[in-house]
Amino acid sequence: QVQLVESGGGLVQAGDSLRLSCVASGRTFSNYAMGWFRQAPGKEREFVAAISWTGSSTSYADSVKGRFTISRGNAKNTVNLQMNSLKFEDTAVYFCAAAVRFSTATSADTYSYWGQGTQVTVSS
Repeated sequence: QVQLVESGGGLVQAGDSLRLSCVASGRTFSNYAMGWFRQAPGKEREFVAAISWTGSSTSYADSVKGRFTISRGNAKNTVNLQMNSLKFEDTAVYFCAAAVRFSTATSADTYSYWGQGTQVTVSS
């Protein structure tokens, strides 16, 4: 079993930046692609960004491309999401997820493990 714990959420103003982090623990953490998803009130969970096991490949939702950057820490069991130029519509609970695969994945169904989420609130 893999446990994922997110941190770094908070309340910011439009235009500010935040950095989310996710740490995985549990069974040997190998060959996992990682992703970030978000869910706003009354909306379905949506894909934000993903990174391959090696970190050499990334994918982004069009709504965050150019503003958000996903990266893996030196230890493969961490993944970060740098969020710049935040907008009111970025307000959501952000979830970290892990998929047993090498390459990136944009579908939530591909991910086997999920964190509890961290709240990001952007005031306009």
